Amino acid sequence: MANRKHVESIPVGPLAIVALSGSKALGNTVDAYIADWRKTRIETNDSPITFKGYKKDSYLLNFSNPRFGTGESKCTLEDTVRGTDLYIIDDVTNYSVEYTVCGHTNHKSPDDHFNDIKRVIAACAGKPNRITVIMPFLYESRQHRRLARESMDCAVMLQELVAMGVDNILTFDAHDPRVNNAIPLSGFESIMPTYQFIKYLLRNVDDITIDADHLMVISPDEGAMGRVVYYANVLGINMGMFYKRRDYTQVIDGRNPIVAHEYLGESVEGKDVLIVDDMISSGESMLDVARQLKKRKAKRVFVAATFGIFTNGLESFDKAFEEGTIYRVMTTNCIYQTPELLGREWYIDVDVAKFTATFIDRLNHDSSISDLLNPVERINMRVEEYNAKK
Repeated sequence: MANRKHVESIPVGPLAIVALSGSKALGNTVDAYIADWRKTRIETNDSPITFKGYKKDSYLLNFSNPRFGTGESKCTLEDTVRGTDLYIIDDVTNYSVEYTVCGHTNHKSPDDHFNDIKRVIAACAGKPNRITVIMPFLYESRQHRRLARESMDCAVMLQELVAMGVDNILTFDAHDPRVNNAIPLSGFESIMPTYQFIKYLLRNVDDITIDADHLMVISPDEGAMGRVVYYANVLGINMGMFYKRRDYTQVIDGRNPIVAHEYLGESVEGKDVLIVDDMISSGESMLDVARQLKKRKAKRVFVAATFGIFTNGLESFDKAFEEGTIYRVMTTNCIYQTPELLGREWYIDVDVAKFTATFIDRLNHDSSISDLLNPVERINMRVEEYNAKK
């Protein structure tokens, strides 16, 4: 995919990548992919001045991000960024990163990670030719609209990055991509890993029949309808949805509690079902939807969510798997995954490192990314290959 003839222009600038503490593993893998691809490109063999520094063993910038005893921090770049096409990657949900405040150990919060991104931009002092921030989980994306006297955190964050000189912002599966209206004159892409989910589902399960008689795709709420409609149209299967009936007389933890999930759609009896959403937070809502589907005599329940946060741990999913409520759960590696999660029998790890590397590689050349944003051809090819092997 990355070596197709899409490199038809010189790079925007020398490629430079900063992989912050939340995305070290992802950054290292992305860097390795790009370095391998560029070593084999015919265009670089003549080594014209426009491709100076194009072939490198690594594009990762050296930097330090020390903290004072008070917990305050700074960023120091140890390599030049003048004229570069700079990509800053950080997973703001990675709570496994620790730092010390007055002798006490703290875990980095999304606020801490976001401030680290701003520190890198500030340390650049306007010297890069272009700055792109890759934030797999869009910071404050669940606070994307104002319903009362409350802060518009996601919109403010986007405007703050643009004001600091960021040209493009890439994220995965934004909770509501319309938040890009906050920065209408700047680049913003919400990347959907639809192809990757289908690819890893078919790779790990060898007895799925992809047609309207044997498989359905389910939206767990109104917000996921767009994702589900895309799956249904591309795969040629039917869809159903649940809507959340809430108690609007109460507010618990900042939201109205869910009373019940009501189903709309045709019968799921005897069919495999795929529930698609942007994230698994506590997982309670997702598991309730799965239980409702099993009550309606669904055959197997698969879950696909871009972000697997599992704020309440994995025990409820272990129990649901043992009871047969769920069969497999897929989430991506664009955010932090615990070793415990990776070891679960019911879990499928969906790798998006190569996908991310392809975006960076193409954008560095100002090449089209249309086929990456709408991967219908690749999905159809993957399904045809799967059916041919059965």
